[in-house]
Amino acid sequence: MASAHLQEIDLAFAGNHDLRKRVHAAIDQNPTQSTLFRDISTYILNQTPQSTAEPASKKRKIEGSNGAQNGAPNGHAAAAASIANPALKAWRSYPGVSFSIPQRKKYTLELVDKKDGGVRAVGADGSVEFGISWRDVDQVFCLPIPEKAKRQHHFIVLPVHGDGVNPVPEHLKSAAPEPIVWTFEEATGKNIVEGEDPGPGPMAEAIHHCLIQAGTGKTVISPDAEEFESAIPQSHRKGEKAYHVKGHRGSKEGYLFFTSIGILWGFKKPLAFFDFASITSVSYTAVLRNTFNLVITTQTGDIEFGMLDQADYSGINEYIQKHHLQDASLAAARRAKKLNVNPPAEKAANGTNGAAGEEDGLSELQKAELELQDMEDEEEEDYDPANESGSDGSGSDSEDEEGGEYEEGEGEEYEEGYEEGDDEEMEGQEE
Repeated sequence: MASAHLQEIDLAFAGNHDLRKRVHAAIDQNPTQSTLFRDISTYILNQTPQSTAEPASKKRKIEGSNGAQNGAPNGHAAAAASIANPALKAWRSYPGVSFSIPQRKKYTLELVDKKDGGVRAVGADGSVEFGISWRDVDQVFCLPIPEKAKRQHHFIVLPVHGDGVNPVPEHLKSAAPEPIVWTFEEATGKNIVEGEDPGPGPMAEAIHHCLIQAGTGKTVISPDAEEFESAIPQSHRKGEKAYHVKGHRGSKEGYLFFTSIGILWGFKKPLAFFDFASITSVSYTAVLRNTFNLVITTQTGDIEFGMLDQADYSGINEYIQKHHLQDASLAAARRAKKLNVNPPAEKAANGTNGAAGEEDGLSELQKAELELQDMEDEEEEDYDPANESGSDGSGSDSEDEEGGEYEEGEGEEYEEGYEEGDDEEMEGQEE
């Protein structure tokens, strides 16, 4: 085949290195197919006009990365194209920001505070490397990075269908949306500007402003000691609270954060965010004297996090009980109602649920609790001891009946056993 034809194929498939190699391999095995691939390449180039002075991979960079993946779903392709336009003026710009996902590199972070705006990473030449429209954002987190000498925080922008837990729609499986993660390092010493907050607060407020302008009803989620606070002190910064639990997912080490809207696992790929609606139940396994494992069950299966420190068991269990995550009977109700765990911005400032989560003075969680109580009351009314195998039909308040109710609880065996001081038994098993 002529060299020009090879160049045409290379240009057409420049955005997909593996596919380009397969095309060349197919031509080598069957040279008669060269005309077909040349025609396909011509068609691709005609559909996506390219400049010979600029590589195709660069022209389609926003399409091959987060921009198109996160912008195309739900009919938001126009918004993604808007974010990719360098001529679109940014409302806030932060140069020299270190990104870790989807690319590990420093870029200029730009926030566009328009309805079809979004967040994007801009290269030194002014080109948009990747981005996501605000309308395609599911959640935004600002979380402290553990075990760092200097205070640093990760901002995590999770796209819709990009939580790493729930199934991805068929039309997105070939290009599943990825989160965007960048690092904020607090100013210290001479870098502190008098009168300015050296922490991540101003950046979080700027993102919050953009989310309000876009009408998303979202806010930036930060750790809350009322939800969870680690019992393990930070040796490198005495007296400072820690909000993470160190653990392992398979062979990968990471951190669990128990937030007001769900459980997040980070910070390396693959990130996973379990919102309350996606959790069927939570249980404990491999309980030893010093460590235990946490298993989160979802519609798609179990995900286990191992080697969690026993010192954090009490706080984790309190969080799980508070949000009724051990109760599988509430899972369907959570999924159906999709609890208003991230209230609209105008309500969030007051610490109250949004209008979607309030009715007759009750939040969605309170309603779910009442429904669960009604279900339990109905079960008690329908209970007939005479129908139980091995029962003589007497003593409805017997210890056996109480024991039966206890056996039905999920994960309570470990909690009660641990509180009664079964340390010696666990030590014997471990030895």
